Amino acid sequence: QRELLTPGKNQKHYLAGALDSRTRQLFLVDGPHKNSQLFCELLDVLCEAYPDAKTIHVILDNYGIHTSRLVDKKLSALGGRIQLHFLPPYCPDHNRIEREWQELHANVTRNHRCKSLLTLLVSVYLYLGHRNQVPTVKPSLRMRVPVAA
Repeated sequence: QRELLTPGKNQKHYLAGALDSRTRQLFLVDGPHKNSQLFCELLDVLCEAYPDAKTIHVILDNYGIHTSRLVDKKLSALGGRIQLHFLPPYCPDHNRIEREWQELHANVTRNHRCKSLLTLLVSVYLYLGHRNQVPTVKPSLRMRVPVAA
């Protein structure tokens, strides 16, 4: 009988990313929850990546975490440096980063054989770092990793 690997506990970890339309550079943050805090951290990364930009235009979908009070407060705190532009609903083909996520899933996360979530995250960041060809993708790996006693 053939032995099949099963993931065991269904652990999750999330990425939020932004794709520079001119350079195709991918900027990422990761965290244990897909929420407005993760999106705000991505906005901080964009401000750091483009310190001289007067306005950073971000095109995004209508996901709920993009329109929360926390995001409104963050945008106010950034003093108008980031301008959000929302795509019409149900238009994933117009969002260029969706193709990047599809490639990531096809090449790394779908049907993987990693024994731990940390190993999978390392594989994800190695793939994306190679994709970028520069060290802009910096993993935070802010997950709780059990420490042997």
